[in-house]
Amino acid sequence: MMLVNNSGSHAYAPLHHAAWNGWTFTDTVFPFFLWIAGMAMTFSFAKRVESGADRGKLVLHTLRRALFIFALGLFLNGFPGYHLATLRIPGVLQRIAVCYFLAAIVFLYCSRRAQVMATVACLLGYWSLMTLVPVPGYGAGVLERQGNLEQYIDSLFLSGHMYSATKIYDPEGILSTIPAVATTMFGILTGHLLRSALPALEKLAWMFFSGNILLFLGLFWDKVFPINKNLWTSSYSVFMAGLALVTFACCYWLIDIKGWKQWCRPFAIYGSNAIAVYVLAGVVSRLLGMLGWRTPLYEAAVNVFGGPNGSLVYAMSHVLLLYMAAWALYQKRWFLRV
Repeated sequence: MMLVNNSGSHAYAPLHHAAWNGWTFTDTVFPFFLWIAGMAMTFSFAKRVESGADRGKLVLHTLRRALFIFALGLFLNGFPGYHLATLRIPGVLQRIAVCYFLAAIVFLYCSRRAQVMATVACLLGYWSLMTLVPVPGYGAGVLERQGNLEQYIDSLFLSGHMYSATKIYDPEGILSTIPAVATTMFGILTGHLLRSALPALEKLAWMFFSGNILLFLGLFWDKVFPINKNLWTSSYSVFMAGLALVTFACCYWLIDIKGWKQWCRPFAIYGSNAIAVYVLAGVVSRLLGMLGWRTPLYEAAVNVFGGPNGSLVYAMSHVLLLYMAAWALYQKRWFLRV
């Protein structure tokens, strides 16, 4: 997202979100993050639960962490000027916080079978709501920008506090958080597989098999409930979970089975402080705008390298600058903890 958020209007098509239905490379980033957060949750909580840790204390810890992440999102939404009457309440970090907390509750208090059922219920329940519940003045089943149930609920409860670029709905709105929780749950279910006693190659086979099944189901569901990141449709949730699973399986084969680890060290450094660097990226971009440097720097890159290439050079400069910050934090072993 550091690359995408700084690529500007001249960016290559994959670095833009899909206009509405469909998906691009950019649309994979957010669900991949939720998915891997769910997997990490399995490892972080399971050992504590198995050792007899109090579930109530774990819930309180999870709540504190979720509130901190949500507060970071509000900080980033308002920076540098905070106008409470129009401050955007939803956001990327806010959705991560809510999904993390709700998925943690399911993980801590439900059996694996119940976790599967909860995931399916989120997906089918959201599909039913979006296609069967009528919206005043539009009726049921509308899936366009205006007139869908997600947009209607956002307009009721978030009026004046939505994403300024969309205004009439929020891409991280209220109702679409339901299938986003399912995306996190898919990561948790994969975590159970990884923690099992199965041989590594058998785990790999199950990941590839399950991932491709989810990809097929997502594409099949797309025919009646289109893949759409803004609405976070159930087909989008399933398809992206499948894509994340196949991508992770490739990494598992390369890193854990083949032992090829050096190539991924930069990603590990970024991942050690993922949320901290994401917030820093937003702050740096806003500061460049405040100082009046962002537009001249971007235009200079475009003039030298051409439209799409200049856009990519400018965006990559942000990625490299922020990598230096992430590397410095990693070297000092300073990690954002809650």
